[in-house]
Amino acid sequence: MTAVDLPAVPRVLIAEADPWSRDLLKQVLLNVRCDARLDVCADGDHAAALLREKSYDLILADWELAGVDGLSLLRSVRQQRRSPALPFILLSSRNDSASVREALPLAPTAYLTRPLNMESLTQRLQDLLLNEGESVYCEIPALAPGMTLPAFLEQRREVCDGAPLRVDVKAAVHRSLGPEGVDLQQLEDQVRMDPQITAVLIAAANSAGYHGTPVQTLHAALNKLVPGQSMNLILGLALKHNVVLGDSGLVAYAERHWQLSEDSAEYARRLARMLELDHQRCYSACILHRLGDLALLRCLEDWRQGGGALDDEAIGESLDNFGAAYGSALRTRWRLPLELRQLIAATYSLEGGVYSREALVVNLATQMARLTEHEGLQELAGSKTARLLKVGLSELTRVRKT
Repeated sequence: MTAVDLPAVPRVLIAEADPWSRDLLKQVLLNVRCDARLDVCADGDHAAALLREKSYDLILADWELAGVDGLSLLRSVRQQRRSPALPFILLSSRNDSASVREALPLAPTAYLTRPLNMESLTQRLQDLLLNEGESVYCEIPALAPGMTLPAFLEQRREVCDGAPLRVDVKAAVHRSLGPEGVDLQQLEDQVRMDPQITAVLIAAANSAGYHGTPVQTLHAALNKLVPGQSMNLILGLALKHNVVLGDSGLVAYAERHWQLSEDSAEYARRLARMLELDHQRCYSACILHRLGDLALLRCLEDWRQGGGALDDEAIGESLDNFGAAYGSALRTRWRLPLELRQLIAATYSLEGGVYSREALVVNLATQMARLTEHEGLQELAGSKTARLLKVGLSELTRVRKT
């Protein structure tokens, strides 16, 4: 495909097994051509069926697809002898010379190995999908006539893309790069206070491509994922729509939820260390416990940009009525481990009669974080949670001041 025969609106097929890599490819592509007609699938059989039904202008396929693998898809496409050849980017974790020699006779437009080089991929897509000097602008669609805010939020709950970003991801990644590559500890320090990054990396580390003990902390996720994959996922988040809030009123609400999450997480970390418990797991649960409220604020930005009215009363009612449901939907859809979801639930309330000590820690930590600077710790020290942990006023005072 050359500049002279580019279609007005290209149709693109992405076939990728891993859900988070699939989402990353989608975001990179839409960042280049936001108007692209995009079909996305997770296995080779589905991709082969789509290729029989539709005509595409570009294909990105993973070699390691289940069923019909990506190389077989490429072979099938090349057997059609289309002129000019259909652009086909083959993605693979295989970087050995034998695999490269196997693929090259089928003339892939590009053979990209993992972890992907984001800049190289973006440049390839720009060369294939844009004429020289061209850019594509996509207007934000207006709200459907008669749409109400509650109906809009109910509709978006199961498909929302998560929370806005708190961290400048490009700066965070840049500061984490050293002479020998990514410093994982430095990267963790840079992004650990961001609920969206934490949730996505934990979810990605528990996806189908990774096996073993469920990952429940950012630290474990970074050490399970390939460093380049972690960087790509983090950088890919910055490409998503409304990932940075533009409405000053919504930003103010987000700041309060971010601060509450960070304060809770820090108190939980200190308490857990004091009691010799898993402080990283407690930190993760608390940093994620406002994810739903933050995701809701991002959807309210969509509502505002679509032409919907928004004021403090509407924001407050939306958070009260939908925040918890958004969080639950995200944690389930992203398949965060059940044990982590249960610990997050403990930040809100303790149900039943038997509690783990970690559940008591996160519950107490979130209660501490909700206290104003003028409220003391005396009443909290006498609470059921503190008594069960055998934590008194002196310990809580030390945790707050540390």
